[in-house]
Amino acid sequence: MYKEFFNMIKKNKPNETIVIDAVVGAGKTVYMEMLSEEMKIPCFQEPVQDNPLLDKFYYDRKRYSFPLQIYFLNRRFEMLKQAAQLGKPTLMDRSIYGDMIFAKLLYDEGNMEKDEYLLYRDLLTNMLDHVEAPKLMIYLKIDTDSAIERIKKRGRDYEQIVEREYWERLNKEYEDYFSEYNLSPLLVIDAAKYDIVENPNDRKEVLQIIQQKIAEIDSSK
Repeated sequence: MYKEFFNMIKKNKPNETIVIDAVVGAGKTVYMEMLSEEMKIPCFQEPVQDNPLLDKFYYDRKRYSFPLQIYFLNRRFEMLKQAAQLGKPTLMDRSIYGDMIFAKLLYDEGNMEKDEYLLYRDLLTNMLDHVEAPKLMIYLKIDTDSAIERIKKRGRDYEQIVEREYWERLNKEYEDYFSEYNLSPLLVIDAAKYDIVENPNDRKEVLQIIQQKIAEIDSSK
């Protein structure tokens, strides 16, 4: 299914944005803040703070699936416009492309109606006609147990009520999605292997991996 989605998207030239994407709990924000600090470039955080729908969604996914997806789509498109106006490299916490993962899962689960799903997909693909591909997509791959452990540790109340099966299905969708991803250079990092917060050696190694990939992209231009 994701191959079909990528075939629908106009292949625009890449910009200087680095995107970090992953399932919930993998550590996207931590990685983005690390790169922002080390590379001295601005970052755009995922719009979860002050999100009026997110906690409601976790308590009633069927009622809030579609409006939440539209909320995220609108905010991510807005952030992309803001980043473009800066005219310099930026970092993004999660990808506007990756929102399709959640929409597909919610539709497959019966929490989004078919007409809502098709409307969302068409709106997304139309908006992506006007979006440049990222310079680099970083996918933080992680097993479900490690992701759940980190979700529990950060303690957001609305995430604690979610059944394990949902996180498992979401993680499977991410793996399927990135097995087909072809819009830009992709770097896959085993997020469960590294602790970039508590272990300086892990932090150094991850930075070297990312910087090496960026150097390869730059040298290929």
